[in-house]
Formats: sequence, C-alpha cells, structure tokens
Amino acid sequence: MTSSILTPRDWESHPPYCSPGYRSSVLRSPSRPLIPLKENLRDRRVPVYGAEDLGALDNDLTKNAAKNGDPLGERIIVTGRVLDEGGRPVRKTLVEIWQANAAGRYVHKADQHDAPLDPNFLGAGRCITDNEGRYRFLTIKPGAYPWGNHPNAWRPNHIHFSLFGEYFGSRLVTQMYFPGDPLLALDPIYQGIPEQSRERLVSRFSIDTTEEAYALGYEFDIVLRGPDQTPTEA
Repeated sequence: MTSSILTPRDWESHPPYCSPGYRSSVLRSPSRPLIPLKENLRDRRVPVYGAEDLGALDNDLTKNAAKNGDPLGERIIVTGRVLDEGGRPVRKTLVEIWQANAAGRYVHKADQHDAPLDPNFLGAGRCITDNEGRYRFLTIKPGAYPWGNHPNAWRPNHIHFSLFGEYFGSRLVTQMYFPGDPLLALDPIYQGIPEQSRERLVSRFSIDTTEEAYALGYEFDIVLRGPDQTPTEA
C-alpha cells in the first residue's frame, strides 16, 4: 500500500468471490463485471484517520467496553506485523478487529444465537501500526458458534481483521484462526481458500508474547500484496 502500482490478485492463493459451499457467497458475490475506481479516486491520499482519533483503550477489548467488571473468558494477546510484498513494514496503518465473545455471540441484532451476551465485552477494537508495522490487541478468545450454513455447521474460533492503507480504495478484510482447531477441517469458508494458502490465516502460539499468569499470546502477520499475500475474505 505504499505504491500506486497495484499487484493483480493471485487467484491461486485467494478464494473465489463465489464459493458454493459457503452459501452466503452465492448471493453476495458480483454477478456483473466489476467497475474499476477512477484513477484519481483510487490513488487519492486523504487523512481519513489518524492516531489522534484513537482512544487509549481502543486496542484493549477487555477494558474498552467494561461497565462493572472484566469480560468472561480466556484472555489472549494478538499481535503481529503488517508487511508489504517485499517484507517491509507498513507503518501507521489502521487495523480493526471484531469478534464473538467467549460464548460465541456477537453484539449485533442479527446474531440471535442463544448463547449469553457479555455486558463487559463489545468485541471490537482498533489500533495504528507502529514504525515496525506492528499491531497489538488484548482481547478474549472467541467461542465457536452455529451459523446455519449446512446441517450442524459451526464456525471455528476466529477474529475478523480489516486493514486500511493510505489510499481511498485500499482495504483488506480477512479472518484469523487458531492453531489446532478441529473445526477448520469442516468449515466451508476456511476450506474455500486454496489449500496452499490456508495456513496463512492460522495464527502461531507464542510463549514470548504470552504474559505470565495473565494471557496467552498469538502471532499473526499480515501481508498486503504479492505472492505471500494474506488471503482475503470471500
């Protein structure tokens, strides 16, 4: 995202817009030819956000919505670097996450799963990468949940990521999964990604990131372009 020269998407590494196993994608995928952004819009550099717009607790999901205590669940630290196609850090870019709570429930009116809501957990946060391209969130490990895509369908534990670059039209949306999750083998969204690219969406447990007696740590690097680009959400 540091150059106006765009690398074409490698469809051998990314899921197709329409993946029939993921039923919602059939209705959500484009049915007509895509319309490219005008060059003056695509490459426009505008100050759409900045560090001054972020609150001190925006990246701490255990505190940013707490009303009368800590949220329930296993505390985790999620960190990593945002990199370009050359392995260089992408500095001062906005990283946003959203997720279910420990019981597998989102704070959203469309989520009617009968798991309990947590009054101390919103499930959303954001931060700006530092000069090394690193981001960091403190949160609760999300629970699995049923989603009705097919009989007995359950989504694996996952966190949604959205990244914005320095251009008006630049955005990457993806999901981060956890190592060893048995539901990955049954999930049409994860399985819809070409096999050689799936592991790019699975975080790595890190004892170095883990804080003793407090929170387990996971590393998840995000590559924005090139042959090692992190697969985008279908």
